[in-house]
Amino acid sequence: MDKQITVFLLLVLFTTAHSLSCYQCDSLLGSCVNQTVTCPGGTSMCESTTTITQFGGIVVGSIENLKGCADDCGNGSVNFGILMISSECCTSDRCNIQDAQDPSTDTPNGNTCYSCDESNNCSNVLNCSGSEDLCITATGMFLPQTMTLKGCVSKSICDSVTSISGAQNISCCSGNLCNRAKSVTQSFLLLCFPLIAFILML
Repeated sequence: MDKQITVFLLLVLFTTAHSLSCYQCDSLLGSCVNQTVTCPGGTSMCESTTTITQFGGIVVGSIENLKGCADDCGNGSVNFGILMISSECCTSDRCNIQDAQDPSTDTPNGNTCYSCDESNNCSNVLNCSGSEDLCITATGMFLPQTMTLKGCVSKSICDSVTSISGAQNISCCSGNLCNRAKSVTQSFLLLCFPLIAFILML
């Protein structure tokens, strides 16, 4: 019996000693200094994100910095035109002390993608920057309505979709302006062509 208790205590001690600890805070709700949390089991990363909201190219409000534990995380950035997010991930205790880089300071890289503005017009061309090597299309809640989101994204962010909080139906593609809307008219005609040909043959 004593042997079982000893094994149990060693197991608890070992598990506690290897629980990841991360800084956790939201700069809009308070200070982002000296607030740490022990991550739940199965969590393997600490994350820092920096979010910028802009309308018409003008930054609106404060830059928001978030820190916390993450199950999955990607290093890089996503730029939806009206919303820019950069993410930095690490795997050791309290390694997320630094804020993620301000995504608006990245250098343009030559890639271009479509983006949607606040009126949900998705024909705007966005210049990608930094490590944003793919185009992205998603849906998400933004200013209490569901919107289509299009823009530029780093491959590592797209591979770990949990880094894009609140976004759903995420798809990424490679190549300039590859996230354009599919032409409903062309698709419809291609589907109807066999039927039209059949009717004409009668």
